[in-house]
Amino acid sequence: MFLRSLRLFKIVRVAIRYGLDEIAISGFDTPRITRLLNGIFFWRDLSTPRGERLRRALEDLGPIFVKFGQVLSTRRDLLPLDIADELTRLQDRVPPFDSELAIAQIEKSLGAHPDVLFASFDRTPIASASIAQVHFATLKDGTEVAVKVLRPGMRSTIDHDIGLMHIAADWVERLWADGRRLKAKEVVGEFDKYLHDELDLMREAANASQLRRNFANSDLLMVPEMYWDYCSSSVIVMERMHGIPIGQTERLQAEGVDLSKLSRDGVEIFFTQVFRDGFFHADMHPGNILVSTAPATFGRYIALDFGIVGTLTDFDKDYLSQNFLAFFQRDYKRVAEAHIESGWAPKDTRVDELEAAVRACCEPIFDRPLKDISFGQVLLRLFQTSRRFNVEVQPQLVLLQKTLLNVEGLGRQLDPELDLWKTAKPYLERWMNEQIGWRGFVQQLKIEVPRYSRLLPQLPRLAHQALTMATEGGRNEQNADLLRKLVAEQRRTNLLLGVIVYFGGGLIGGIIVVQVLLHFLRY
Repeated sequence: MFLRSLRLFKIVRVAIRYGLDEIAISGFDTPRITRLLNGIFFWRDLSTPRGERLRRALEDLGPIFVKFGQVLSTRRDLLPLDIADELTRLQDRVPPFDSELAIAQIEKSLGAHPDVLFASFDRTPIASASIAQVHFATLKDGTEVAVKVLRPGMRSTIDHDIGLMHIAADWVERLWADGRRLKAKEVVGEFDKYLHDELDLMREAANASQLRRNFANSDLLMVPEMYWDYCSSSVIVMERMHGIPIGQTERLQAEGVDLSKLSRDGVEIFFTQVFRDGFFHADMHPGNILVSTAPATFGRYIALDFGIVGTLTDFDKDYLSQNFLAFFQRDYKRVAEAHIESGWAPKDTRVDELEAAVRACCEPIFDRPLKDISFGQVLLRLFQTSRRFNVEVQPQLVLLQKTLLNVEGLGRQLDPELDLWKTAKPYLERWMNEQIGWRGFVQQLKIEVPRYSRLLPQLPRLAHQALTMATEGGRNEQNADLLRKLVAEQRRTNLLLGVIVYFGGGLIGGIIVVQVLLHFLRY
């Protein structure tokens, strides 16, 4: 409690210093309160733009608030555009901790001193962030590796700061009219979960392993291999990756990397992760991306830092794919219908009015290169539209918005002439065909057939049990429910068998016809 009080005192002190009170009440008509506060804190210099003051305040409050500011920068429904743009400049510029502490952490977690575990261990960290820092090392067999070590004392720091954020989110929902619709508490809850997930480096290693497996046969993205014998919740050891940071475009051009292709590949990587896998790297800022210049892997993306990943359900993927395709085809009516069908817009919403509002947001951005488009502005107008039509903001898509803005930033840096829509449309159409076309049907059939092979032999026994229970009475509602499920399952089975027989019969019939024709042609 004492530590939390100290932390709260520091937050209040920083807020006063940077005039965050002025930002908080700027949306209300309260000139008297503003004059009163400025009179009390007369020594403050508030000439700096409010977005910059907020960013500097978050940096002063430490790495947890920096990370939260990064997440907030994606919530352009919650923040004015100038503040959201400024928060995108937040970076994890955290001084490294003492290397002796890192060595002690490695010894405690892996059971031996780094000098025993590795052929060599560089005591000077190569990178330092809010959660952990990285040292280079070499395994006994000569393999170059990167050793990531958790920053000491992070759990208590996070628990204190997140507790205060939960209190602030509760105030937002109580005092701000839009607070409940924007689900401030759920946003903080999501941030809480992802931040605590980052504290378990084994989870990060597992995320990397999954992403590496998803792109095992890809020529677009490389992910370092994890060395599980050297991994724990506080220390992980991975393959050392060599490449040029993606932000150093002059070096990339000097090496002969095609920046236009690189930007197109980035778009495909994004859509592949989202729609094919429903599992995406959600922290793809330039500091976490390298570009390989090795001859065998020239021009490929290299992903680093897998502490934050996003996942999407089949419902989310279907909703997003329908919306993206409708946007690409400028079918704004379908966009409006998808929002209403999903329940994210009220059922009584007029389709034509929502269609017109979405058209006004999106039509100006088509057939224009990326340099002339601001997705931040588009998102802001879409969120203003969502507020007007009482569309609920979905917290599970916050990370996706953040990742999309990262993709925009990278694309703008690599190839300002990139047309994001035209680049993404063929891939998305191909993906939709695989999901709902013939290949999608075959794939779904492969998934369902094992289930029905187990279910079919059991149907007579289940039917007998259900009928016996029905005659005994006493559980009429349960029996009726069981019978309804059984009948529904039987109908589904009959439908599947009918499809199989239809297509299978057609295939066999076709083979027979071909054989007869060949027989007559011989004679």
